[in-house]
Amino acid sequence: MSSSHSLWRGLVATVGLVLTAEGLYYLLRYLKWVREQQPRVLFFPAPVTCVRPLLLASPGRCDCPLPHRESALSRMARLLLSARRSLDVCVFTISSLDLSGSVLVAHERGVRVRVITDSDYMALASSQVGTFRKAGIEVRHDQDTNYMHHKFALIDGSILITGSLNWSAQAIFRNKENVIIIKDADIVKAFTEEFERLWNEYDPTKYSFSPQSS
Repeated sequence: MSSSHSLWRGLVATVGLVLTAEGLYYLLRYLKWVREQQPRVLFFPAPVTCVRPLLLASPGRCDCPLPHRESALSRMARLLLSARRSLDVCVFTISSLDLSGSVLVAHERGVRVRVITDSDYMALASSQVGTFRKAGIEVRHDQDTNYMHHKFALIDGSILITGSLNWSAQAIFRNKENVIIIKDADIVKAFTEEFERLWNEYDPTKYSFSPQSS
C-alpha cells in the first residue's frame, strides 16, 4: 500500500512538472507576442549608413566606405523586406533609393506590391515611380490639385508603418521626422480600408482627361 501511494505521488508530481513547464512555455510565448504587438518608433534624421547588403539576393559584403551599422533607415528597410505576401505603399513622394530598392526587392521576390502617390511629386526627376513601373509595379495617383499627402505602408495586411516621413533622402538624413510601427488590428484595418478606397478612386479607367466645363 505504501509503495502504491509513493508511485501515485511520484506520478502526480511528474504530471505537475510537465504542466508547469508547458504552462511556462505558453506564458513566455504569450509575453513575446504581447511585446511584438507594442508600437515601435523610429526617429529621423538617420545617420548615413549603407543598407545595400540588405538588398542583395544572397548575403554578401559591401566594400563601400559608408558605415555598416543599424540605423532607423536600415530598420525600416528590413521591415519592408519582411513582406511575404503584400506590400501596399501610400506615400506623398518616393525618391529614396534605399527605400525604393527595398520595395523593388520585395516585388522581385513575388510580393504583391501596390503604390499610391501624389501626381505632382511623382513627376520630379528624382522620383522612383518610373523605376517601379518599369519593374511591373502598378502605381496609381490622384488627379486633382490637392496633395495626396498620406505617408504609410502596410505589410502583409498586418503591420502598419506611418508617420511624418516622406520617402526621400532629405527627410531621412536631414529632417526631424518620425515613423511608428503598429500591429494593432483595428488601426491596421482602418488604414487598409483607406488604401483600398484610394486605390479604387485612383483607378485610371476613371480618369477624366478632358473634363467637361460646367
